Order: sequence, then C-alpha cells, then structure tokens
Amino acid sequence: MATAARSRLPDRRDALLIVAAAVAVNLIGAVGVPFTATESAWFAELALPAYYPPGWAFGVVWPILYALLGAAAALVYLRGRDARDARIARDARTALGLFAVQLGVNVAWSPVFWGLERPDLGLAVLVALLPLVAATILAFDRVDRRAAALLVPYLAWVCFATALNYGIWALN
Repeated sequence: MATAARSRLPDRRDALLIVAAAVAVNLIGAVGVPFTATESAWFAELALPAYYPPGWAFGVVWPILYALLGAAAALVYLRGRDARDARIARDARTALGLFAVQLGVNVAWSPVFWGLERPDLGLAVLVALLPLVAATILAFDRVDRRAAALLVPYLAWVCFATALNYGIWALN
C-alpha cells in the first residue's frame, strides 16, 4: 500500500508517545485483572482443555500484546496527525475509533468470564471481539501497514483464547 511506503520512522518525541501508548493500553488491559481469579473454587472445579497453557503464560503474553496494541495505535495516530491527505487523517480517526471499541470489548471479557463465572457469555464476547480485531487490522492497514502488522499476534492470541474459552464451555 502506498501509505505504508510514505510512513516515516518516529523521532524521539514520537517514540516517547509510542511508549506512553503501550503503557496506557497495558493499564487499560489491567482493568480486568481484579476479576481474574485462577485460585477461585469455581475455576478449580472447571475441566480445562488439554491445550490450556500454564497460568504464567497469560501474565507474559498479555502485557506484550497490549504493548503492541498501544504502539500500533500510536503509529496510526501519528500518521493521521501528520497526514497531508485528508483521507488518511479521516481513515486514522476511523481506525482509532474502531480500536477503542475492540479494546472495550476485550476488557469486558474478564468481568464476564471471571466475574460472572459465565464461560458461555465469555465465549460470546470473544466471538464479537474476533471480527472487531480483524476490522481494526484492516483499518490500521489503510493508514500504516506497520501498525496493522503489530496487531497480527493479538488476532492469533484472540483466536487461541476463543478456542480455550470454547473448550472450557464445552467441557463444563
């Protein structure tokens, strides 16, 4: 895509914005942590699928993914801010709006799955999240291909999380 070819490397101020966005998205993602109760009696009684990873994996994967999400959003913001083309600026605003929606749905999963102890509703949240993530990747790609690429691991993990949630729901 031609827009990706014109993307410049961030300067020092932009790099700080990217880091701040990565931290901010991690803080937003942390909203669900108080609901996550892997030590709860409810979770201990659940049958888990054979492909359920060790608990520590979630604590490693999510901060990395949230940092990638924040960096991607910052790249789109910067591209839109610096755009001389009104279409790119408009596409950046649209992409960031879609990003906010999918992040809100992402954060909703923990209170639904853990807080309500409802794997069925958690699965519904993830089924809604998947197309939102895919649409966000496409929207980011219209603005900055690098930003879209940063969201691909997130999409893969959400697919895996959906399979995990489905497995828990199906076994229980």
